[in-house]
Amino acid sequence: MAPSVWYHVKDLDEARRFYRETLGFEETAVDFTERWSHVQHGVMQVGLVEGQPRDDGVVAHVDVDDVKAEADRLRGEGVNVGVVVEIPQGVMRLLDVYDPDGNRIQLAQEL
Repeated sequence: MAPSVWYHVKDLDEARRFYRETLGFEETAVDFTERWSHVQHGVMQVGLVEGQPRDDGVVAHVDVDDVKAEADRLRGEGVNVGVVVEIPQGVMRLLDVYDPDGNRIQLAQEL
């Protein structure tokens, strides 16, 4: 299955580490010659490709068990995160997280 979202990253090795070790993605494929990687968290598949980062509006949506706990953990690790937003009537919590190249990942928790 092809990734749902592709992000351009300046340093593939750094991006691979961030997605695996910081965000808990699993790497499902990597090509060191062509400089790309596929990572997955739940059903969300993200492609990472080395190149100039772009601001093309794509956002990976990742379901997590506890957005507030993830926000605290990531802030503690020095990751650039936004504020936790709660959709009225207690439907969902959302948090924007930014990788080292400024790509936005949205963490979501259904309530």
